Amino acid sequence: MKSVAKDKKKGLSGYYLITFLIGLGFFTMGLMDPLYDNYIPIFLKKYIDSTGVIGLIMTLDNILAIFLIPFFSALSDRTHSPIGRRMPYILIFLPLSAILFATIPFAALQGLVLLVIAIFFLNIFKQAVRGPVVALMPDMIPGALRSEANGVINTMGGLATILGTVLLARLMDVKLSIFGGIHDNILAYPVASIFVLIAVVLLFVFVKEKNGSYGKEAEQTEEKEEKKVPLRQSLKEIFSEEDKSAMRILFSLLFWFIAYQGVLPFIGLYSEEILHTSHGSAALASGMVGIAYAIFAIPSGSFAHKHGRKKTIRFCLACLVIVLTILFFHNSVTQGKSQMFRQYTFWGLLFCFGIFWVSVVTNSFPMLWQMADYQTMGIYTGLYYFFSQLASIIAPPITGFCMDLFGYTSLFLFAAMNMLIAFFLMKGVDKGEADDEPLVVTP
Repeated sequence: MKSVAKDKKKGLSGYYLITFLIGLGFFTMGLMDPLYDNYIPIFLKKYIDSTGVIGLIMTLDNILAIFLIPFFSALSDRTHSPIGRRMPYILIFLPLSAILFATIPFAALQGLVLLVIAIFFLNIFKQAVRGPVVALMPDMIPGALRSEANGVINTMGGLATILGTVLLARLMDVKLSIFGGIHDNILAYPVASIFVLIAVVLLFVFVKEKNGSYGKEAEQTEEKEEKKVPLRQSLKEIFSEEDKSAMRILFSLLFWFIAYQGVLPFIGLYSEEILHTSHGSAALASGMVGIAYAIFAIPSGSFAHKHGRKKTIRFCLACLVIVLTILFFHNSVTQGKSQMFRQYTFWGLLFCFGIFWVSVVTNSFPMLWQMADYQTMGIYTGLYYFFSQLASIIAPPITGFCMDLFGYTSLFLFAAMNMLIAFFLMKGVDKGEADDEPLVVTP
């Protein structure tokens, strides 16, 4: 408890540089994900009419993620190399992700089969590295400061989203002479891949993982290397705990990610079909969420540090229900208004959505990390992604078929209902604040 008090007194100022550097890994995800989510449905729409079927295809990456993220997160817990336990995965899988990401628009020009193959291999590499990238931060930052550190990292993710959706997405309107014709919807992907490769180099050069792990936990882990607890036993201990806070927060995040992942893949398509935006402007809706990320991620972590993570999350979930309900009525209320008014009010509502969403995401991961010890950090990270990716599998097909049956605006009502369920589930979470001890400590 003394170390917690000391960390609180010191604050994050002594960890800003290392947090920023670690955030480069998260930056790569924030750069690729919004371009992927906004334009893959548009690429697929060239070959497939049903949004429900598009939603099913969009779950391909999530099906891979639900297996790969927990596996590689837990595997990295047990990896020991001269450059650390997370860095080997980052150096192998992130560059491969960048290369495959650059090929997506070219594959889309060649046909549906090649596009799906490119998506498949991209997500093998991207999902394999996601867990180790995210688990790098709690390895090196004290538990009491992880909400604030996660705010810094989410800010970098928000900046990457802005770069991807507001700036790079404009390159999708640039026409290139390729494959015997003039085509747009290409340039943003290879340019984004260059940024990812640069981030990998900076991570490797400046983040010295093995010497930077927080406190004495890393040393103690080395001493206990011969007493490693098998993955299955660790999971059994986690789920058999008398305190069900971990289970409750995992099911809460399942429902709030069902809400988020139900909306996210169709925002670009919604912008084009309902608001009649151009290809380059279609991603600006997601860009508003990214701008909110960049502005409010750090303040949301600081707010939770003072007022409690659980209270912050529940308040923001209630606000998200309200914003999504307003979005549900937005199209009908603004019918007859100018296109500019409809776009700007829609973007404004998504900016508000981003404020509250980043507050939920920034503080939920630290709650789970607080329940873990050093040896189970990757396992808890994997569980977070297991439930969030399960939501990503469930949500797009349901939302897509709802849109087929009830129209595009139904995606916001579906999301609001799931946010409300998450709000009530979070009421039963009793652990995960900065002063709490881990639920399970490996022997």
